Amino acid sequence: MSTTVTVRLEDDIKDRLDRLASATQRSKSFLAAEAIRAFVENNEWQIAETEAAIREADAGDFASESEVSALAGKWRVNAR
Repeated sequence: MSTTVTVRLEDDIKDRLDRLASATQRSKSFLAAEAIRAFVENNEWQIAETEAAIREADAGDFASESEVSALAGKWRVNAR
């Protein structure tokens, strides 16, 4: 199932979309839908990860000082 959405684009973006549609032999609608799908998926993922991190922080689920020190020691490089 699909639905129609109206989107306002700047003239230069519309021109670029026209050229891309022609070059890929895809419709502008297809390309716009794919771009929106990718944008939504990426942002949903980021929000879910942020919310999970906030829940962990609220629960006090932090690395101990010794765990942080051990990790930092693995990445420490002597620059001399």
